[in-house]
Amino acid sequence: MSETVTYVGRDLEAMSFAENYHRWILRLFNPYLGRRLVEVGAGTGSFSELLLERGAEMLAAVEPSAEMHRALTRRLAGQPARGATTVKTYCALFRAVSEQLRAEQPDSILYVNVMEHVRDDEGELAAIEQTLCPGGCLFVFVPALRWLYGSFDEQIGHFRRYAKTELEEKCRRAGLRPILSEYFDCAGIVPWWVKYRVLKSPRLGPGTVKFYDRFVVPAEEALESLIRPPLGKNIILVAEKRQGH
Repeated sequence: MSETVTYVGRDLEAMSFAENYHRWILRLFNPYLGRRLVEVGAGTGSFSELLLERGAEMLAAVEPSAEMHRALTRRLAGQPARGATTVKTYCALFRAVSEQLRAEQPDSILYVNVMEHVRDDEGELAAIEQTLCPGGCLFVFVPALRWLYGSFDEQIGHFRRYAKTELEEKCRRAGLRPILSEYFDCAGIVPWWVKYRVLKSPRLGPGTVKFYDRFVVPAEEALESLIRPPLGKNIILVAEKRQGH
């Protein structure tokens, strides 16, 4: 398989405006995050910036699209120096550089809105397990609920939307033990179903993302922090590699 792809991340471009949404994800990840981070499918770097704000010993940002990798490199180069953080970027698929990354001894590998774009997700999970240092964690954020899958998902390169139990079991088969697994963004289910299943909208517009991020996300985060929803538009998962492996 080629190390670079032509996908230019139309959904990621729109989601780059979702700062509150990304900060919410990071707050849930934060208790488990280590100091040596790999972000896979980093896009143009909107989530990378938040990781750098948090501080780390090392951040390796992996992005297979040549166009997006150029934007990512420019964006991270323009970030202010943050202590002793080492920042590296790779224009490649994860498995093409996993040996190099293993040498960095990463304790945290992140896939935010990425795993659904990977055809062989179980092969990817196995490679992640081999790359993580013992006791390190995988961090995953993916679309949920198979019945929400429609032409828009297909158009932007989603091979699947996940069931929570499916994602957990795939992690276990790869040798990764789920330690956090929850549905996320319950309020987004109905709007997504109407917009992309009923009305069959062809795009995720920045205006829609900005409105949802500004007016819905803060209230929803507060509510979901008190009552974990039984369903959600997405799944957030953290899975740990066993010690000694």
